[in-house]
Amino acid sequence: MAIIEVVKFDGPADVFAWKYPNQELGTWTQLIVNETQEAILFKGGKALDVFPAGRHTLSTANIPLLQEIVNLPFGGRSPFTAEVWYVNKIHALDVKWGTATPLQLQDPKYQIIVSVRSFGQFGLQIEDARKFLLKLIGTIPVFDKDAMVKHFRGLLMMNIKELISSYLVFKKISVLEINAYMSEISKHIEERIEPVFAEFGIRVLNFYIDSINTPDDDPATARLKEALAKRAEMDILGYTYQQERTFDTLEGAARNEGSGSANVMGAGIGLGMGFGVGGAVGNQMSSLTNQMNIASPNKACPKCQKLNPQEARFCLACGHDYMAAVPTQSAEVQCSNCGKTFPAGAKFCLHCGDPNNACEQCGADNPQGATKCYKCGHSFGGNPCHQCGTEVDPEGKFCTNCGTSMVLKCGKCQHEVKPGQKFCLECGNKLIE
Repeated sequence: MAIIEVVKFDGPADVFAWKYPNQELGTWTQLIVNETQEAILFKGGKALDVFPAGRHTLSTANIPLLQEIVNLPFGGRSPFTAEVWYVNKIHALDVKWGTATPLQLQDPKYQIIVSVRSFGQFGLQIEDARKFLLKLIGTIPVFDKDAMVKHFRGLLMMNIKELISSYLVFKKISVLEINAYMSEISKHIEERIEPVFAEFGIRVLNFYIDSINTPDDDPATARLKEALAKRAEMDILGYTYQQERTFDTLEGAARNEGSGSANVMGAGIGLGMGFGVGGAVGNQMSSLTNQMNIASPNKACPKCQKLNPQEARFCLACGHDYMAAVPTQSAEVQCSNCGKTFPAGAKFCLHCGDPNNACEQCGADNPQGATKCYKCGHSFGGNPCHQCGTEVDPEGKFCTNCGTSMVLKCGKCQHEVKPGQKFCLECGNKLIE
């Protein structure tokens, strides 16, 4: 085999180490090393010398150890066999890395298991060519960026998973918010891996995380994003999830012609349509109730909510006149004890703690023991007149509107009886069936 006259390497920049394929050298062989390279001569598995950038002749004058190992005459022209390794010391700043499979982590903010993946890049430079070849390369003829990433993947993934998890747990942030901490995480990972790379003669220049994200097809993340988008929409429009569910219930009830407005009211109250819902929900309920009243053969009494025929002028249960205006209840009422206002519907005054004795019609707070509302005149605990439906004072014996007698009498002997009495005390007639 012919003796090699010139040895050089002009390979791609992503190759960190390359072994010259021919070992037939001579003391006159010229070794050319480029500016960003170093060459190392191996004989019998032992590194003889490191050649910096320049043109070198492989003579015993330049390589004193060569004479001892190969036993060449000093200054003579003799062939010999040896390995020549080139090490590329250029700054490689585009070494890419990424998680092969998503990491399963628990989101500490929303308490769901999500899949997290990450990718980025880092820069490397071979600082100690001899240490790099002896500890890492071995007998591999070519060592490039892909081999570098494959070799250190375990180290990278261990630190990435640990640091991402620690940031989620200790900082109490969501996976969807962790991108704000990528710079800090990148710096910590670089500090962790620098000593390990240094053991192999490698210097880490920069370590970057380009993205920490979740797969698009991850169902848990998709549900979380939908929920957050819905919450943002509700915040913008000014309603809550409870109110939205109330809207859905009322809308569904409005489509059902067989249901009455009383059912709608019941559904609304069950879903929190009472105190504190707001004007938007009230308007929606009123609109839907009106729609249902058109389709329903009955109408609800605005006072007691009982159903009555559409043509009825008075409520069959409480005698309310449909033609009369219904007193509206204000959002706040005045305390009958301290005179300060508090929200309508509250059971006690927020200022003095006095119980709220609300009027059924106008909602005004009345003193304890009051028999009539001071604001609208509504009687408390009164009996409706059997003839005209007017509320009559419990102590009154005649209706103040039509004069009908309010005294209960036994149907057999016409003796006066009390409300709730089961038998007539005069004749023993059974009053309640």
